[in-house]
Amino acid sequence: MKTKIAIIGEYYNNFEPHISLNTSLDYLSEEYSFGYEWIETELVEKERDGLLKQYAGIWSAPGSPFKSLAGALYAITFARLNDIPHLGTCAGFQHAVLELARNVLGIKDAQHEEYNAHSSTLFVNKLVCSLAGKTMDVYLKNGTLAQKLYGIDETKEDYYCNFGINPAFREYLNHPEISVAGVDQDGEIRIIELPSNKFFLVTLFVPQIKSVAGAPHPLIKGFVDSVCVK
Repeated sequence: MKTKIAIIGEYYNNFEPHISLNTSLDYLSEEYSFGYEWIETELVEKERDGLLKQYAGIWSAPGSPFKSLAGALYAITFARLNDIPHLGTCAGFQHAVLELARNVLGIKDAQHEEYNAHSSTLFVNKLVCSLAGKTMDVYLKNGTLAQKLYGIDETKEDYYCNFGINPAFREYLNHPEISVAGVDQDGEIRIIELPSNKFFLVTLFVPQIKSVAGAPHPLIKGFVDSVCVK
């Protein structure tokens, strides 16, 4: 049976981060043997393990708000607990932060402003200055998986997001099970990974934008490497 990657989210064929996500995997599928499928979040919420267990990797996609926040979060929980390779980009980063807040940090009522603007525990909120359309420096922490994959200490990445980690909760992420692997020039978190998992890495930026034929983005190549056997 061919190795399969699940992409969690509702697909929009006019949204550049979705188009480039597909093409970034298409380029690598010529070198590796795998397939990928988009799975809507409501279906994940309904089918849960029975659906997800057939996939060797999970990519939490950009493009929120999704139809089911519960479904988006469940896929992340499933990947984390079962050590399934997981990549999250943009909204995938935001949802992963929320999942970690609720299930690792113990902040059960942690919320995302895009889904519940009136919550008193907005772990993810609207950025004061939108990052959509910006290219910014990312500084990589030495010894992390991200730094190892890049092979350099800093890089430039593209963003499409309007939401990020609420500064009021930033310090909660200084946790032994969570590694802040990349920050911007102001120290704002841009990459998080879980060192105890073989591959669990999420980025607020969208690496797929820079992944082209013959020159895959190192984080995406690392994700596919962790999923597939050449």
